[in-house]
Amino acid sequence: MAELLRALLLEIPELIETERMQLRAVRAGQGAEVHEALVESYPQLATWMPWAKQLQSSEETEAYAREAQAKWLARTTLDFTWYSKDGAVVGKGGLHTIDWAIPKFEIGYWVRTTRARQGFASEGTRALAEFARTHLGARRIEITSDARNLPSRRVAEKCGFTLEGIRLQSRRDNAGDLADSCMYARVF
Repeated sequence: MAELLRALLLEIPELIETERMQLRAVRAGQGAEVHEALVESYPQLATWMPWAKQLQSSEETEAYAREAQAKWLARTTLDFTWYSKDGAVVGKGGLHTIDWAIPKFEIGYWVRTTRARQGFASEGTRALAEFARTHLGARRIEITSDARNLPSRRVAEKCGFTLEGIRLQSRRDNAGDLADSCMYARVF
């Protein structure tokens, strides 16, 4: 409980600048522009993301943004919308599955299909890891992915995360089949 109280009192920056992006805390009003990126990227996201079982409506995406803002204030999730310097939504990612007693964070991310394979996922992941270490005192950061999601695994490896193991039949994919997952981590 003391850890959560300390977390609630932290002044956490709502903007992370990288060479090519701004990672902005998810806030009410971002739903429409994120929804546009979701619609474009849904066929790829549906393959890997447990939350992408069906395409959200624009209203659901806005509701998610408002819920994410509340979770930010509660310090249970710190989610960002990723913008290129020209103002376009590149993707989303943030710090999830937070355990303030360690402190430990899980990085989750996705990149808009038209911006894939351009290094944005690695750039954003590195920025989130450094942000968690320097601003939040992270001792452990994790990335979990479907074992078959090779692009996501490459991002974790490029960003200095170590594969701790493959958890056999640890999740269901969106087709309902059992799937293996990879656990990557960095410790400080």
